[in-house]
Amino acid sequence: MIKRIAWLLAGLILGGIVLVVLMGQEDTSDTADDTRDASEVDVSDRRGALVDEVVFTQETDVGKVAGLIERGSHQVFAQGVTNTTTFHRLQDSTKGDYETAYGSNTELTLNPAEFESGINPFSNRRIREAMNWLVNRRHVAEEIYGGMAVPRFLPMNTAFPDYARLAETARSLELKYGYNPERAREIVGEEMEKLGAERRGGKWYYDGEPVTLRILIRTEDARNQVGDYFANLMVDLGFEVRRQYRTAEEASRIWIATDPAAGEWHVYTGSWVSTAINRDVSSNLSYYYTNRGRPDPLWQAYDPSEELNSIAKRLERRDYSSLEERRDLMARGMELAMKESYRIWLVDQLSVIPRAANVSLAADLAGGIAGSRLWPYTLRYKDKVGGSMTFAAPSILTEPWNPVAGSNWLFDTMITRALNDPPLVPDPYTGLYRPQRVESAEVTVNENTTVKRTLDWVSLETSEKITVPPGAWIGWDAKRSDFKTVADAHPEGTTARSRTRITYEEGFLDRQWHDGTEMSLADLVLPWILMFARADENSPFFDPAHVPRFRVFEQYFKGWRILDRDPLVIEVYSDQVMPDAETIVAQQALSPQAWHTLALGMMAEEAGDLAFSSNKADAERIDWLSFVSGPSLDVLKRHLGRARDREYLPYASVLGDMIESEEEIPSRYRALADWYEQYNHFWVGDGPFYLHSVHPVEKTVVLRRNEDFPDPATKWLDFSEPEIPELALNGPMMVRHGESARFSLDITFGGEPYPREAIENVEFLLFGGDGTMEKKGKATYTDGGRWQVELSESTLESLGDGANSLEVAVTSSRVALPAFASHAFATVPEGTTVMEAVDE
Repeated sequence: MIKRIAWLLAGLILGGIVLVVLMGQEDTSDTADDTRDASEVDVSDRRGALVDEVVFTQETDVGKVAGLIERGSHQVFAQGVTNTTTFHRLQDSTKGDYETAYGSNTELTLNPAEFESGINPFSNRRIREAMNWLVNRRHVAEEIYGGMAVPRFLPMNTAFPDYARLAETARSLELKYGYNPERAREIVGEEMEKLGAERRGGKWYYDGEPVTLRILIRTEDARNQVGDYFANLMVDLGFEVRRQYRTAEEASRIWIATDPAAGEWHVYTGSWVSTAINRDVSSNLSYYYTNRGRPDPLWQAYDPSEELNSIAKRLERRDYSSLEERRDLMARGMELAMKESYRIWLVDQLSVIPRAANVSLAADLAGGIAGSRLWPYTLRYKDKVGGSMTFAAPSILTEPWNPVAGSNWLFDTMITRALNDPPLVPDPYTGLYRPQRVESAEVTVNENTTVKRTLDWVSLETSEKITVPPGAWIGWDAKRSDFKTVADAHPEGTTARSRTRITYEEGFLDRQWHDGTEMSLADLVLPWILMFARADENSPFFDPAHVPRFRVFEQYFKGWRILDRDPLVIEVYSDQVMPDAETIVAQQALSPQAWHTLALGMMAEEAGDLAFSSNKADAERIDWLSFVSGPSLDVLKRHLGRARDREYLPYASVLGDMIESEEEIPSRYRALADWYEQYNHFWVGDGPFYLHSVHPVEKTVVLRRNEDFPDPATKWLDFSEPEIPELALNGPMMVRHGESARFSLDITFGGEPYPREAIENVEFLLFGGDGTMEKKGKATYTDGGRWQVELSESTLESLGDGANSLEVAVTSSRVALPAFASHAFATVPEGTTVMEAVDE
């Protein structure tokens, strides 16, 4: 049953399995614990969060989950558990419950660098590609993950809309790269000899020494078994293997932080989480296969083929004029990615996220609780208001926190999401963005682009030509310390493919930061300037690792300007066009960062004491900047004293006009000094929670409710159960040649027919026994949630005799996850007695 659920429902920026626990705790705060029965309290009167405190702690033993929940000491594990025993125990428990998520995956990250000494087999493209034939993904899904996963081959989640759109290409590549260990062994043998290795006694040698592979194996979850499985395969191929079992933090110091050419590792058991439903995964090719993906040393070693790099750039810029052109680019890109194989994708996981029955919060269908943008706004006990909860994760404070190029680990990001308040948040069921601090938006695109609008808060228009105003800001001149305008960059003028006008809610800049200081326009503009300064060799903040990704942004960014300050209205011009108007707005909306905390980091980097990114920190042999812990705190405290003495305002010549008054500068630094004195960190946000304390040794982080948060606590409580289509595909088991065949598809939810108006597409693919796709088309709606597929005599005749497969993909407007079903049948000669179909 679990295997069937994983296939039908799953159909299927880092790190691994997150484990979150909510636990009742005695209040040790300096404020009273306002815990009252919900029936005695009018919840609509409460502002901000519905709990008073959230404590994050580290817990690595996933096996304890169900028992701790049932005993009442813990309430939620926020990242998915794929252990079937735990799942069944939760199903039978009266005290436990769970959410379901489809956005996690497991892969093998291969180090493609040529080592400074010795040989690295994975520097060879054909050997990397051969690993796809070596691994048995079905074994990994069914045996290691107990059926709570499905095989994955490509750099796109099998549960997201693009997989359904590219079903033909996906299935063809999945068949091409199916399990074939003999082919893998043959290719590895050929290429190892070309690399200068020789095989003696069943072992590979290079310069007289055994070729030894260092495999980094994560220990907190099923990747422990995945790593051992792959290590055994490599031993069978004749390699020596050194298994390096590591936690997330230990592993990141090697595969993320070190130079890949140093040869400290060959393979890492990776896992990624899409923290929201991704309606457009076309940028995955850039993220996972080019040096534009991340500034870390490993990504800088990626050197894809010119064609793949070009396609990845075009898709990242959304440089296409139709859905058909986009589909062709993605199809070719997927083929080339398999050739490159910097990663061997293994499975998409069907994850259950255990929680106590008396806890409720909005979980994302992709990222679960850990990936949900709405968890801080919806977290609550069902039977009381207020109180304390404790979250646990297998790793927190994994990497330094800073808002420029700090930790990208899911566990750390989950916490920081509660500390900041974004202009827009993604719907946890559809991935469409909804306004949090935006009143409305107007999107205008060129007539030759393909964009659609779904939600009423955004409008969509087309225009034959979009001219960028000459006064719009298009860059930053580090030498002049001033904005570069469109007139400076394009004296002859320029155009854009899109114009986005965003009206923020009234009073957007009248809000306060957590340290009590008032916001100003400088909080919006300084992060934007710094993005340009980090790509400019004339700037003290220049970071080479930031450049590749910035260059792509620079190619499509065409300028922005401020139209009004009260309410705040900005206008952004870009050549990057997304399939959804809501996503275009989300890409263009600027989020504020407290300029006075950012200024301390800038002072420290300019002085050569700290660096925002791991890459620059390693290159200059200084500490990676953290606003919350470690040796960075003393350095930042010293620079705070300097900033107060100088009344330092970065880029004062331009930001001086964007602060509320001259008093803003000293008042900000006074408030920050008081903040640090009280809380011993420099993380100042504007979210529904503030960062109360950080305890690196104990691996504990404490958040407290922001009582000055402007929104009512009920703002985001309307999300209900996601309506994922449930499919039942029936038809004949055998069909005689010379006959046609009819197959019926029932689409339901909760036992009721799925509404016809909510079904966007029902597509079928017909595969012959050799895996060749023979036909694709649309199913026909009949009535009562039933659809049908009719295959003609001529279509069936082309299949020949033997086994075939009919596969169906269904997409709905109510959830972004496509649903899949398949039906196997045989075509037989005329006159054969056939078995009739029986509905289940």
